[in-house]
Amino acid sequence: MRGLLTGTSLLIAIIPMPALAQANTPASEASPEASELARLQEQIATERRALQEQREVLDAQEQRLLLLEEALLDKMRGAGVQTVRSAEAAPGVQSARLAQAASAAQAPPAAPTSAAQQADESVSSVGEAPAERPIQEVAVLADQGSVLTRAGRITIEPTFEYARVDRNRFVFRGIEIPQSVLVGVFDINESRQDVLSAAIVGRFGVTSSFEIGAKVPWIYREDAAVLIPLVQNPPQSGAGTINTSAKGKGLGDVELMARYQLTNGTGGWPFLTANVNVVVPTGTSPFEVPRDALGNATESATGFGFWSVQPSVTVLTPTDPATLFGVLGWNYNRGKDVNTRISDAQIDHVTPGSGPNATAGIGLALNERTSISFAYAHNWVFSTESIVRPITVRNGIPTVGDPIVTKTRDLQIGRFLFGVSYRLNERTMINWTVEMGVTDDASDLRTSLRIPFNFN
Repeated sequence: MRGLLTGTSLLIAIIPMPALAQANTPASEASPEASELARLQEQIATERRALQEQREVLDAQEQRLLLLEEALLDKMRGAGVQTVRSAEAAPGVQSARLAQAASAAQAPPAAPTSAAQQADESVSSVGEAPAERPIQEVAVLADQGSVLTRAGRITIEPTFEYARVDRNRFVFRGIEIPQSVLVGVFDINESRQDVLSAAIVGRFGVTSSFEIGAKVPWIYREDAAVLIPLVQNPPQSGAGTINTSAKGKGLGDVELMARYQLTNGTGGWPFLTANVNVVVPTGTSPFEVPRDALGNATESATGFGFWSVQPSVTVLTPTDPATLFGVLGWNYNRGKDVNTRISDAQIDHVTPGSGPNATAGIGLALNERTSISFAYAHNWVFSTESIVRPITVRNGIPTVGDPIVTKTRDLQIGRFLFGVSYRLNERTMINWTVEMGVTDDASDLRTSLRIPFNFN
């Protein structure tokens, strides 16, 4: 053991001696081994300096990469996000490039190219620009909300819609005595409503995070109803049957909209957009149409007749190749004095029911041009409150009674939605949506065709 330690000490003492001897020896007297050692040390120092220079270049390139990533995020807030369409929609379910934008943001930086490659690319970029790859779209139903229009871009969207409502009601007014014997009056009420509408929707991207828009509709509507009283027991089928029908056409209620993007989908957050829609009662109100002596409308209304404000929040989550979307909102309807007589009642004031609404769905990209969407939407409309004064006629003189507050029942409006989106080119696409009512208060069928055109 002692011999091993002694040998190690001698070896350590011998190793630095050439370098020391070289330091004290003139260059002309240096041995070949010492010259080779000095050359290697000089090469190592040179390589270290080159490595440090490369690190400085990489640091500068990383800074440029960070700037490019920030620019990409701006594009995601603007251009990359704009084409996911509605949502919106939203509600407006209105389509987006979220999956592509998100994957682009997460992609690693490209490998650096040589000077020759950069020169070739710069030469090839002169002249005609290379064709862009088609954008993969995800159809988010427009009425359920969507993400924003690119800053400085205008979208003009012609929309065509058809809705059908059929309702059959069996009404009994009387008393029930033992053994299920009904004494009173039976009514069968059948009604049908067909509504055709054509609208122009315009949206403008004020900034990459703020959008405004408007919808101007034209309405054609047909209403028909059959009232069949079945008097006493046994019923006398068909006695006193009343058929009514009405038609109406003209300007509908104009909608104004504003939307602000709260998040851009980074940091694990979904795309969140705050929306607000305002319905302006520009159409013909149900309380303004002419009526006959029995109170039946002889002309159909083309509008709702009340101001309405609809705030909501749209959530979009890209999960390639699908996009999950949802909308949560509230529908507030402002009441007003109508001062209208219908049959034997004077209606002084009406406050339409307000209530929450929600939508949840998924959009699937089938390829770079075609996508489909499925969703369920539900509106809970609270009761409508009216102040009514009954009118009685005695000896040919009408007498108005004291005001009575009446309330209707709540409405549950549930709809299943299906949509197809097909992109024609970078500026135009076709969106077709079908809604089917799944509750008694919902429309039986509603279908719409939207063809948005984008302009810078």
